[in-house]
Amino acid sequence: MQPNLAIFGATGLVGMKFLEILEQRNFPLGKLRLFASERSAGKKMTFRGQEYTVETITPGCFTDTHIALFSAGGGPSKQFAPQAAAEGAVVVDNSSAWRMDPTVPLVVPEVNADDLSHHKGIIANPNCSTIQMVVALYPIHKVNPIKKIFVATYQSVSGAGIDNVHEEWKQTAQWAKDVENLPNFGTKTQVAPELNPEIFKSSYPASTFSKQIAFNLIPHIGTFTENGYTDEELKLLYETRKIMHAPDVLVSPTTVRVPVIFGHSEAITIELTNPMTPEEARTILAQAPGIKVLDNPANKEYPTPLETAGDDFTYVGRIRQDLIFNPGLSMWVVSDNIRKGAATNAVQIAEELVGKGLLKK
Repeated sequence: MQPNLAIFGATGLVGMKFLEILEQRNFPLGKLRLFASERSAGKKMTFRGQEYTVETITPGCFTDTHIALFSAGGGPSKQFAPQAAAEGAVVVDNSSAWRMDPTVPLVVPEVNADDLSHHKGIIANPNCSTIQMVVALYPIHKVNPIKKIFVATYQSVSGAGIDNVHEEWKQTAQWAKDVENLPNFGTKTQVAPELNPEIFKSSYPASTFSKQIAFNLIPHIGTFTENGYTDEELKLLYETRKIMHAPDVLVSPTTVRVPVIFGHSEAITIELTNPMTPEEARTILAQAPGIKVLDNPANKEYPTPLETAGDDFTYVGRIRQDLIFNPGLSMWVVSDNIRKGAATNAVQIAEELVGKGLLKK
């Protein structure tokens, strides 16, 4: 079957990545339609050598669509996903709008593809940081149930959208310009001017982030809730429980924005039910779908976001026995947040829908 496909949010960072990945994976596509907000309507985009005009959503526009990939934000998804589903499309939504709806499957194909059979027209794509964490942890959880997860994320600016990428670039470029104009820049003195902390702090205003992101870390992603955690952090708890069908697993998360363009990193510690050696964990993970183990610190082999950007795998390294939990393990997990953390996961869901015959038309 060659399903007709629509993309809503086609001009955004994830929307453009949808097109790239559909082409790279040679998705068996019939007709394609591209949708976005009124601001982007009329723009031209090219896919497989053919030019498409971006449209706005109108009544009946999904009647000939089998699959609709949404990445336009929670509000538009709440507004238009029910319309698309009512008109016969299966929506794969990248926003947080439907993730915790008990009637909507929340799916990472390497973990819970069977949940797709329960869809009622809308399927939720999990949060980017959740996706890579469950890909890395579920193979272990299947053979040795996980009791507790401590995770600190180091999330790239692209996870916040293209405007935030531009903000980091502008701040960094301005800093470089200012430093180059310093007298004696680059000289080997005890008080080299570029090492003055004030140079990193001034004249780089934040407009999209809460604080300057260039040369900085911001322990604030999402909105703070009453218990002191952000909603971004709580996604790592509730989404993980839903995807892994593990309602009792405990998750203590801290999410941090870092001045990296692509790729989220996570320092993860888990408490296990039974003892497991790092060697056993490496063997399990090396055989699991969607994972590459890169774990030889003596030879400086461990994943970093720069090296793994543009890749669809979840990389795991620095697997070691934890010093607090017994039994427990600690590890380092890296994945491209725009690809596997968003667009690739959605396209994989679309592939599963086609392969399992789960489309509505």
